[in-house]
Amino acid sequence: MPDYNALISFLLKPLLANPDALRVDFESNSKSDRVWIRVAFDPEDRGRVFGKGGRIIQAVRTVVMTAAAEAGHNARFEVFDPTPNVTSGDSQDQHSDRQENQQVQVERPRINIEKPKRRETIN
Repeated sequence: MPDYNALISFLLKPLLANPDALRVDFESNSKSDRVWIRVAFDPEDRGRVFGKGGRIIQAVRTVVMTAAAEAGHNARFEVFDPTPNVTSGDSQDQHSDRQENQQVQVERPRINIEKPKRRETIN
């Protein structure tokens, strides 16, 4: 059986500003053919772990799923947020700024542009 904890730690710890906050939970069923892997880390490292468009976490998921398939396991990989309702003060300020910007909307006049007329061709 692969050491999923070591594999995920090897892949994710270099990306984290706070590598001590990384937690990897591993569960398997009684037959040991299905495994559930949950990863948690500091919420401030979310952007680093997910990457642009989620590419980094998808690459980690692919590596873990490939290792599981080689071992004959059916794996499920999840990213767990230990503090889903906690927001930092900065993000709350940005959220309130966004709300203010949304409330101030200026109506702009609509410009009507005529489309050019088609020419008729005679064959």
